[in-house]
Amino acid sequence: MSNSYAQPILRTADLSEGLRIVGRLLRIADLRDLEVDFDARISSPHSLSQVLAVLPDADWWADGERDGASDTGDDPLAYLTIRLRRWAGAPETVEPFLKAVGDSPATVRWDFNAWPEAPEVGLGVGGTRGAFVTLCAHAHDLDLEEPAADYTMFVHVKQVEAERAPWLAAQVGLRVIGDLVMAPH
Repeated sequence: MSNSYAQPILRTADLSEGLRIVGRLLRIADLRDLEVDFDARISSPHSLSQVLAVLPDADWWADGERDGASDTGDDPLAYLTIRLRRWAGAPETVEPFLKAVGDSPATVRWDFNAWPEAPEVGLGVGGTRGAFVTLCAHAHDLDLEEPAADYTMFVHVKQVEAERAPWLAAQVGLRVIGDLVMAPH
């Protein structure tokens, strides 16, 4: 199993604009096996309660050197700051989740079957290991380490198909705005 590589194509203060561009990218993708993954770094009791209302079965663990985690039955409030993750969530949960996180850094990643053929750059259909879109809220990076007041969107591709990222950006009237980086698992 290999990691995907991601390249930012949009930075905006407008969540609805970010979600609109995600929708446009998803319309050109092969959405068989669509899954949506959620990740957040939460330090506020209010954000925690809001997110758990949207994703009650999310896994969490203490951020840093502490040992608290959902799988040991600990109370997440006692371990703030926590990292919270939910794999394979429902697509209709995206907007409620992004509103629930408040100003906590978070990501939503759409994972699907394939990108379309990109003949202009000599690429056939892109397979599953490089077919994702991630919208970062309040962070400029996929690891949620660079706090921000806005949203950043990344398209994921296989490293050997790096030219697919600018091609995808062009399909929705954008261009790449940063470097291609290895995405976390």
